[in-house]
Amino acid sequence: EAKEEADTKEDKEEEKEGDDGVDDAEDDDDEEEEGKEEAKKTRKEKRKEWDLLNDSKAIWLRAPKDVSEEEYKKFYKAVSKDYGESLGHVHFKAEGDVEFKAVLFVPKTVPYEFYDKYYEKGSKGALKLYVRRVFITDDADELLPRWLGFLRGIVDSDTLPLNVSREMLQQHAALKTIKKKIIRKVLDLIKKWADDEAKCRKAEEDKKKAEEGKEEEAKEEADADIPTGEACTAYETFWSQYGRAMKLGMIEDATNRGRLTKLLRFHTSKSPEKLTSLDEYIARMKDGQKDIYYLAGATKEEIAKSPFVEQLLRKGYEVIYYTDVLDEYVMQHVLDYDDKKFANVAKEDLKLADKDEKERKRDKELKDEFKDLTKWWKKLLGDQVTGVKVSARLATTPCVVVAGKYGQSANMERIMRAQAFQDPNRAGMHRSQKVFEINPRHPVIRGLKDKVNALGEDAEEVTALGKLLYESAMLESGFILEDPKEFTRRVQGLVRSSLGVASDAEVEAEVEADEVEEKGEDKAEAEDDDSAHDEL
Repeated sequence: EAKEEADTKEDKEEEKEGDDGVDDAEDDDDEEEEGKEEAKKTRKEKRKEWDLLNDSKAIWLRAPKDVSEEEYKKFYKAVSKDYGESLGHVHFKAEGDVEFKAVLFVPKTVPYEFYDKYYEKGSKGALKLYVRRVFITDDADELLPRWLGFLRGIVDSDTLPLNVSREMLQQHAALKTIKKKIIRKVLDLIKKWADDEAKCRKAEEDKKKAEEGKEEEAKEEADADIPTGEACTAYETFWSQYGRAMKLGMIEDATNRGRLTKLLRFHTSKSPEKLTSLDEYIARMKDGQKDIYYLAGATKEEIAKSPFVEQLLRKGYEVIYYTDVLDEYVMQHVLDYDDKKFANVAKEDLKLADKDEKERKRDKELKDEFKDLTKWWKKLLGDQVTGVKVSARLATTPCVVVAGKYGQSANMERIMRAQAFQDPNRAGMHRSQKVFEINPRHPVIRGLKDKVNALGEDAEEVTALGKLLYESAMLESGFILEDPKEFTRRVQGLVRSSLGVASDAEVEAEVEADEVEEKGEDKAEAEDDDSAHDEL
């Protein structure tokens, strides 16, 4: 029985193994059939794979903190075609009704023909306009005013339409908003340079005070953020290149005139070498001074020696020296600054604030004393002047000719005469009525007064002296004489009198060439006869 059970168990296991083999064979057959079916369904497909070669964004699309200084330099050279470097840049993104991104550069040197073709070219080619990264134009005058035409850079807007013509684009209202924001950002950059310059100057002054032992006067703080290096000279470089552009902006742009006035720089009597600002001038003003004094001329040396500033400099007032041809045009548009009025010392009605009661009384006495002389002089000069007055601006000069309060100064007349298309008929309309001022303390004026009293008002000698003094004052004041021949005749008359030559002495007659030769031959023959006589 045990043997039969063992045989039965073996038979069952063999049957089971046989069944497993059959199943494996069937599975292999199924797999072969499925493989054949899959092989029939196989097909070929072509796929394109793109490789991104330039994975960097445009500079104006990136945040300013993610752009290095070296990248800005390379981008400036690429966009401006300038071999040099920029003085500074502005990178910003504007949001709101009009969205745009901009990168603007200020070249270190003024672009070629910027001033020569200022009114012809304006701001053309200054900025490149993009709309959604698509280049539109580099000839959009509406993006910048003329006086900022020196800027270089890119403006990319998402607000402007892409499918319109350039003519329609120029009339788009969004351009006005873009222009306004660009002007504000650029002026902020320029103001930052000006503020850095002021901080550097203050730090330098504090350092000098500390070296002189005046630590209590020095207000420099140890933790103050004082700029160094190029930041201290950036605005001086900018003004030397673009000072005229800022002045043109003051004339043309009434909206930003107040901000531009703060950026003005000039030389003064107390700062003849370094440029100074209006804020620095006001900080140095004397107590009680209400006006900002200025004088325009060809050079600083000429202005410093001008008779108009004698009394002002003697009393310690600071006078602004305007030497650029645009300065007087600018002053016609800027009447005051920080509640201080501008006063041209070359015009009448100059008032000094530091006169006390004793000085006013003395001035009144002098006017009464020279009242007859001023009347005589006005009668002598006639319509050439509107009046003759006792001057309060002269110290060492006997007399001076000043322009009317609302007329053109001598410097302005000189500029107007130099214009190529100046109409001589209209020039006379703009000329100022002149006022002749005399210095009552000068010995020449007092001597003339005594001469008039002694010889009488109609004496030829005193009338000649009166006219000569007036014409010499005209030249010294910068005006042009209408009859220079008459002036030279009077000067030559004085020279004759000084040399003892008679006023009616005539010029020797010119000897003809033939007569000269005959005289020479006769003289030679006479010399030969004399020598022969000596030999005998």
